[in-house]
Amino acid sequence: MHEGRCFCGQVQFQVSGDPVAMGYCHCDSCRQWSAGPLNAFTLWTPDALRITRGAESIGSYHKTPNSYRKWCTQCGGHLFTEHPGLGLTDVYAALLPTLQFRPAVHVHYQEAVLRIHDGQPKMRDLPGQMGGSGETLAE
Repeated sequence: MHEGRCFCGQVQFQVSGDPVAMGYCHCDSCRQWSAGPLNAFTLWTPDALRITRGAESIGSYHKTPNSYRKWCTQCGGHLFTEHPGLGLTDVYAALLPTLQFRPAVHVHYQEAVLRIHDGQPKMRDLPGQMGGSGETLAE
């Protein structure tokens, strides 16, 4: 089990078990949302996530039906993103200090503004099993 919280601590949560996947997303939406050159993600089944404090302080925004981004309405700290079509929830890796982050893939690498040479697969969009082309790109 791993515990996480928003920036101010108003919202606290736990994830249990192991993530389905871990990696980096380079898409424009994640970059704009995170205000960074990429997003370090950990994907979990929705039942692995449990809000332990401050559920009433969780705001939600969905630019598309694919991603429901959640944040703390008190401090604005980002929490996680629900992906209903995939049946997964992305808990931002930085919010899980006890989880050993082991990224295994880069997704939406065709949109990358920061190239990373780490030997991990670079997906043009998403893996085939997640509805993407499954096409890989060179580092």
